[in-house]
Amino acid sequence: MEILRVENLSKVYGKGENKVVALDNVSFSVEKGEFVAIVGASGSGKSTLLHLVGGVDRPTKGKVFIDGKNIYEMNDDKLAIFRRRQVGLIYQFYNLIPILNVEENITLPLELDNREVDKKTLKELLELLGLEHRSKHLPNELSGGQQQRVSIGRALITNPAIILADEPTGNLDSKSSDEIVALLKKSNKEYNQTIIMITHNMEIAKEADRIIKIEDGRIVEED
Repeated sequence: MEILRVENLSKVYGKGENKVVALDNVSFSVEKGEFVAIVGASGSGKSTLLHLVGGVDRPTKGKVFIDGKNIYEMNDDKLAIFRRRQVGLIYQFYNLIPILNVEENITLPLELDNREVDKKTLKELLELLGLEHRSKHLPNELSGGQQQRVSIGRALITNPAIILADEPTGNLDSKSSDEIVALLKKSNKEYNQTIIMITHNMEIAKEADRIIKIEDGRIVEED
């Protein structure tokens, strides 16, 4: 079943001599439960693509359908709510709230949405993340790998339609990177979670089901 469809997506910044085409007429689709890696050099447009797919930014033209909904037909308020419920975002630098502990950081999206926290689901998630004995620790009491595990938990807790990971291992050593990729694969297999991961590292990309290569704002290859 198709969970994501991107149609003729473009993003242009500036005008005239200052015009920059960050994304140029990109189209692709992703099936539910797929693990897709998008690879490209710095400045290739891969992060722009991820932000447009996640509704963080709006395109110059084109459409994005998530679970059958054209997300850019929504106004900003409705899109923010949809993004919070249906799109899990994982960034390179974790973006954890320093005064909240592990459990509170993970459940923050539910709190913001005034939704009840299912204790059983939270317990299972903490076990999946290997953080069951760190649930009351603050971010500054955790290693980089553990902090990234918390950000993954925060993305998973809402059971979103898709998870978008922007260079999730970019700030980690090789051992922690391997652990994070293994965790993403595990959540993909055990939860049937659809994951789209941005990376410049081909070895990490090879762990995905499919690789989309992007250059100068265009898809140039799919494996």
